[in-house]
Amino acid sequence: MFYDFFEKINRKKQLFLLKKHPNVFIGDLKLGIGNRFILDKDLQKVSIGPCADFRNYTCVLIAKNATLEIGHHFFMNNFCSINCLEHISIGDNTLFGENVKLYDHNHIYETSPVMKVYASEFTKAPIIIGSNCWLGSNVTVLKGVTIGDNCIIGAGCTIYKDVPSNTQVINKQELIINPL
Repeated sequence: MFYDFFEKINRKKQLFLLKKHPNVFIGDLKLGIGNRFILDKDLQKVSIGPCADFRNYTCVLIAKNATLEIGHHFFMNNFCSINCLEHISIGDNTLFGENVKLYDHNHIYETSPVMKVYASEFTKAPIIIGSNCWLGSNVTVLKGVTIGDNCIIGAGCTIYKDVPSNTQVINKQELIINPL
């Protein structure tokens, strides 16, 4: 009973956060439980079209000067995240399976003379996902990728290069089964 009460408050808090930001424009938005929007006060723009559905425990981060555009009839399943430091665009009628991750950036690193990863410095490139796409469970999309319209990205794929329209991408792992 208390849990339901606190989840209702969290939903209202997240919707209020979106509605009060001057650079956020949202249509009808349905939120599940445990969702979190992290919006920099100086983000460039967020637009979410009508009939967007964010299932449970999703996280959307939009950094300073970043733009996130989501089309009409978008569906994001449980445990997905969008990490937008530059620009991410998602077309109409696109749906994400569980645990889909989008990253439009990488940490800057050096390998010589010694390995060093910079925690707060990034290389960035936009992600564009077309309309009528389905990204299956556990798909990860990395910076600089364009996925065309009418694509199916199979479960478990890591997308690190462009995918043309009307394409299906399959993670063709081979299961090796050895008797004990």
